[in-house]
Amino acid sequence: MQSVCFTTETTSDGVVERDFTVGEIPGVLWSPASSPERAPLVLMGHGGGTHKKWPAMTGRARLLVTGCGFHVACVDAPGHGDRPRTAHDEREIAALYRAREAGEPEGPVVVRYNAHLAERAVPEWQATLDALQELPEIGGAGPVGYYGLNMGTAIGVPLTAADPRITAAVFGLHWPDALAEPARRITVPVEFAFQWDDEHIPREAGLALFDAFASKEKTLHANTGSHKELPRFEADSAARFFARHLVRASTSPALT
Repeated sequence: MQSVCFTTETTSDGVVERDFTVGEIPGVLWSPASSPERAPLVLMGHGGGTHKKWPAMTGRARLLVTGCGFHVACVDAPGHGDRPRTAHDEREIAALYRAREAGEPEGPVVVRYNAHLAERAVPEWQATLDALQELPEIGGAGPVGYYGLNMGTAIGVPLTAADPRITAAVFGLHWPDALAEPARRITVPVEFAFQWDDEHIPREAGLALFDAFASKEKTLHANTGSHKELPRFEADSAARFFARHLVRASTSPALT
């Protein structure tokens, strides 16, 4: 098993930010500046065309660290951030731009490309989680959540379906085409957000993906607005969701 190799560390406003690598996978771990005990871990997936330190990622991570006392980890997906693109990546990105310029639906390209990225990213996330759980401040027995929208959902749904260590998840803003099957294998609590007026993802598609989750506890958050107008208060809701499920799990008798 590969270990976490920390490369840089900075501290500001009560949050420690540490860049790391696990093998060739670059990531960042945000942690409370003063936390003598172990705390839950939230894995966070970024959206397509962004990276592990995209402002939305940093903002959500700080909210979870300062508001909940959690550790939060994000890694660059294949072909994103500090990772090189393959020839396949370049072809798919070019196809997306062609569809966009021609005014054609982007969904078929995004769904196909994200499914390919998920095949590569799921085992990478599992290897990263293996390594992170070796850290004394995280440990192997604590609860783990997953938080990802857009491409973060495309990767997070198959990851959550495959890895029983993830005990709660927040998803949203994606088509059901490649995700309905793994969603049917997910039984952990789920919060799902989508935009009622999304110009790319029809509301019927968002509802279909939500319906596919087999979770007994799942919550749908539908907001008016276009694809990129997801309200910022959904990040607050996600933090409350993880506080309910991960804090409760971390104080159970099996983990104390």
